[in-house]
Amino acid sequence: MSFADPQSVTIGGTTTSLPRVSAGNNQSSYKSNDGLITQTVSSQYGKRVRRTLRLDHSKVAADPFVSGVNTKYSMSTYVVVDVPTTGYTVAEAKAVVDGLMTILTASTGAKITQLLGGDN
Repeated sequence: MSFADPQSVTIGGTTTSLPRVSAGNNQSSYKSNDGLITQTVSSQYGKRVRRTLRLDHSKVAADPFVSGVNTKYSMSTYVVVDVPTTGYTVAEAKAVVDGLMTILTASTGAKITQLLGGDN
């Protein structure tokens, strides 16, 4: 079963629609109309099951090294859930993921700020 089409993401207070651009075996991609934001949802099956939700973001901004030149910059962020093929129910795995999300979003994202700042 696929995620709803379109998906949407809010970055910096701006919500962007992400219509589905591809769907295949165990993977779907959603992309903004300007091509600067892509969401990918995928599953890999083997001795373990790996599920990934990935967000790629690009922007065009001034090059700090060359005056008057704009450059395209990009970044990505993703969550990977790696579980054994047996032993965890969906509810149990979700509880573990919820725990991680609570750490990341607590105190208005203080842990994310620390992570991005290089703390460990």
